Amino acid sequence: MNRAALAALTLLVLGGCGPAAAPASSPGGPGRIYPMAPPAPEFLQAPAVPAIAGFSSAVKVGQTVYLAGQVPLDSTGLLVGRGDRTAQLRQALANASAVVRYARGVPADIIRLTIYCVGCSPGDFDNLRAEAAGLFPKDEGAALTMLGVAALPEPELLVAVDAVAVLRGAYPDRNRDPGTTPQ
Repeated sequence: MNRAALAALTLLVLGGCGPAAAPASSPGGPGRIYPMAPPAPEFLQAPAVPAIAGFSSAVKVGQTVYLAGQVPLDSTGLLVGRGDRTAQLRQALANASAVVRYARGVPADIIRLTIYCVGCSPGDFDNLRAEAAGLFPKDEGAALTMLGVAALPEPELLVAVDAVAVLRGAYPDRNRDPGTTPQ
């Protein structure tokens, strides 16, 4: 039995333990080692953001943070901006920013942002889009989706957001952080 066959048989018997080498055509090049298992998810609850029992503010896997829907409630759970979509969006974005900061990132790390708006007209969407743009450095805006919805979980909620952030390093980049915090 040649060495390659013996090595393959050993891996088969041992269940493929250890890191796997990338194929020659992989972007990392031949022989690059990749871990077998992805990083374990980390369930986050930012202290300045109201919690929903049984759910996390976000789930972080590696350097990617998947934010749950953020609504316009302040840190005490009170609605901000009753009847005012723009004020509600500001608070929901402040909550999303607080979650990203808690994950050791900055708001500019958000790569996808979805805004849900109850009863919005095209003009409302224009105003909300302009408000959301202030979260990002010039020419670095996230991929944005805006959706009109019939309702949100509470009748006075007019706006909610969810997002995905990719952290750009082990420590937040303070040069890209406007430093705003939720009310």
